Amino acid sequence: MFTGLIEDVGSLVECRRLGKTAKLSVRTALPEVELAIGDSIAVNGACLTIESFGGGIVHFHCLEETLSRTNLGSLGRGGRLNLERALRLGDRLGGHIVSGHVDFCGKVLVAGRQGDDFALEISFPDEHRPCIVEKGSIAVNGVSLTIAAVERNAFRLALIPVTLGKTNLGDLAVGDSVNIETDMLGKYVAANLATNKKTEITMQTLLEAGF
Repeated sequence: MFTGLIEDVGSLVECRRLGKTAKLSVRTALPEVELAIGDSIAVNGACLTIESFGGGIVHFHCLEETLSRTNLGSLGRGGRLNLERALRLGDRLGGHIVSGHVDFCGKVLVAGRQGDDFALEISFPDEHRPCIVEKGSIAVNGVSLTIAAVERNAFRLALIPVTLGKTNLGDLAVGDSVNIETDMLGKYVAANLATNKKTEITMQTLLEAGF
């Protein structure tokens, strides 16, 4: 489990393809004395397991599913990656509960200043609409964010300077692919409603479902 609060922005050293899988090597400033083989790290929001590390570089194995569902296989050498170590019991939960299981890749439709804000607009597939709600939580490249608005098949975000300075979201441009994980609690609500043959999430359906 993660919180969506980024600890370090690493850089891609190599993505070495092995058929439909790959070995990912990432340079990071995370302290090696606090790392161990088998630890989980969210890399751009995707939960990966440390296979080995040393000299400031951490190595991961990426499954075919990971490469097909995330943007990790499409990044070039030197690409910047958001990194977060797994949540420890007793830590503050400053963001929201993030599993590190990416649901889909969204496309950046808008990225830049709108008035005094830095705005992002990101597309999403229609099947994920029940879990994307105004003022709800969402993880974008592993960053915990609050949805400002939802219009058609896109949601909008406004980023604060700290987020821009401590993550790779400020690097984004129109057309870029980003890893999206919808809110875990929202998924369970949507699944419960679907089981009860109700597809629209409203305050009334939430009350009727016991939330």
